[in-house]
Amino acid sequence: MNFNFFKLEIFIPEGFLDIILKSLNETGAAKAGNYDSCISYSKVIGMWRPLEGTNPYIGKINELSIQEEIKIECICKKEFLEKTVENIKKVHPYEEPVINIIPLIMNI
Repeated sequence: MNFNFFKLEIFIPEGFLDIILKSLNETGAAKAGNYDSCISYSKVIGMWRPLEGTNPYIGKINELSIQEEIKIECICKKEFLEKTVENIKKVHPYEEPVINIIPLIMNI
């Protein structure tokens, strides 16, 4: 099955919503017709343990970290997907950003 639309889930620390939204708009993601900035976001609790050899933005090596984060959800056309992910990684503060890419079946 060939997918033309994808749902992105992007997890970020608080304070990075504006910069990620700007990045999405620059690549053509998060659009619906003649609207841009079409996202949903919610606070979530994230958990991770930085291991040896990492350089965590938040947390300490070998200690479990539990923090509030923001989950951004938006739709991205296939033609913009690669550039969108590249741009997000450029501005995202995490060493290993979580960007879930979920194929969508849409009647558009």
